[in-house]
Amino acid sequence: MSNMAKGYKATDYCLTPTGVEFTCESDWLKDLFDRCEMYCRNNLAVFTDKLVLREGSDYDGVWLETQPMGGEMYAKRNMEAALGNQLIFMENQRKSGRLPGMIKFQEPFLLQVSYDWLQGFCFPVPAFKMYYLIGKDRAYLSKLYDTLKSYDNYLWTYRDSDGDGCLESWCTWDTGEDNSLRFTKYGVKDGGFGGEDAPVGHGRLPYESMDICSYSCHARAVLADISDILENGEGDFWRRKAQEVRSKIRDYLWIEEKNACYDRDCDNRFMDVLTHNNLRCMYYGSFDQDMADRFIRFHLLNPDEFWTNVPLPSIAANDPCFTNINFNNWGGQPQGLTYQRAIQALEQYGHVSEIRMLGKKWLYLLRDQKKLVQQYDPFDGTPCVTRSEGLAPAGDETARYEGVATLGPEGYGPTILAALEYISLLCGVNIAFEKAAWSAVRNWPAGTYKQMMYGHTYTLTQDGQNMQAFLDETPVFTCSCGVQVVTSLSGEIISLSGIEETETPVSLYFGGTSYHGTISPNQQVLPENGSFRQIRQIAFDYPYKQE
Repeated sequence: MSNMAKGYKATDYCLTPTGVEFTCESDWLKDLFDRCEMYCRNNLAVFTDKLVLREGSDYDGVWLETQPMGGEMYAKRNMEAALGNQLIFMENQRKSGRLPGMIKFQEPFLLQVSYDWLQGFCFPVPAFKMYYLIGKDRAYLSKLYDTLKSYDNYLWTYRDSDGDGCLESWCTWDTGEDNSLRFTKYGVKDGGFGGEDAPVGHGRLPYESMDICSYSCHARAVLADISDILENGEGDFWRRKAQEVRSKIRDYLWIEEKNACYDRDCDNRFMDVLTHNNLRCMYYGSFDQDMADRFIRFHLLNPDEFWTNVPLPSIAANDPCFTNINFNNWGGQPQGLTYQRAIQALEQYGHVSEIRMLGKKWLYLLRDQKKLVQQYDPFDGTPCVTRSEGLAPAGDETARYEGVATLGPEGYGPTILAALEYISLLCGVNIAFEKAAWSAVRNWPAGTYKQMMYGHTYTLTQDGQNMQAFLDETPVFTCSCGVQVVTSLSGEIISLSGIEETETPVSLYFGGTSYHGTISPNQQVLPENGSFRQIRQIAFDYPYKQE
């Protein structure tokens, strides 16, 4: 290997063995877990010199909107693939700072690297998490810092074509909203857009975009955290720069009376389409806390909008631009990728109860439909079909497509990774940033979840009423179900949070002391003096109430 490539192969770093074992009294849950693991293994591939986890199903490459996040989630099973999913984008960054939107591989040894669209940005936090997972390698962290700094500079050099301080989307695929009517309705063709000059005469593009602004905010927030570790003196600078973008999003794209963000068109007019992209902003950390709380209260939990029978349609179900088209359409049906992103989106704003509500909905859907595909009907859960030739619209753009159609190939990465992640959050242990989150919801099928990581085994056993945590063979704590217990990697308790839909009685036994009390949904507490002291209480507005 040449010196030029040093640091861009996962095997250049310290990779420790990882693995997950899960046993459960429920046949359907255990079967779902095993099927998801099998499909993940099938999605592994070698792209030249890198083991990567592909998106899966119809998608045989890696996309920036999915696979850094998907790879990091897979680190608990395969550290080499997880790191490969970060390094392949870092290695193929252009000198301008632009990152590939998509990378595919064809024999013999040919990478197809595509730069003609941005394709999301689920990269900074997953790539940063890998720093901890590979033993805090500072050379890797420095590479990541340079990558994010260069990309942020690229966005502000090219993607604010009118100089108004709001970054722009230049094509449908910049935000990964394939076939969405919020583009095609306004004369924008589905697809990418090459070059670094803003489009002219393409519908109402450029869009002043909550997504593209959020890419920068996300990069800058992680740059601040990395700066603190590298001690380069730039942490406060990047925190200020991230806040500048948050302020612009709020001042320019957020409509107070509507409790949501809306993009603007090329003439800076608001585009009146209520999209789930607000939840994406929460994934990127670009909302203030009250904005997140209000979007969840007024829209996410509204059964007429996003809390449909299968929640999280891409556009509110009562919006004129909603389309219930049953293959690869980001203008309607709930997507596995949205469920995958919703975890970070809700967790960092403290909405841990809603995560478990979504997790149950998702797992029950996959149990009932028995298909692991890209998207599902929000009303009856019907799985989407493959992108077959010969499908034609039945009358108009908002109708279902008719023609010869079959179910799409199974094993869609975001769907299966979301399922595995929700299992760990409903009845298991989830490790990130040197913390372990032990969770068990009430009245869930009894089981045992083991996570092997950092040379240790973290084990949670639960029977739907009580859970017990072990570090290797040593008991850490015993607690009532219905809470998330966050500890250090060595087992010191950091906090407890309520994850049910109602106030829950809780008993905790830790360090020879017992603690008793109640915990409300989204309430975070510390054990203290035999009871629990509140750290914070995040809003919980379920069930939805019409004002």
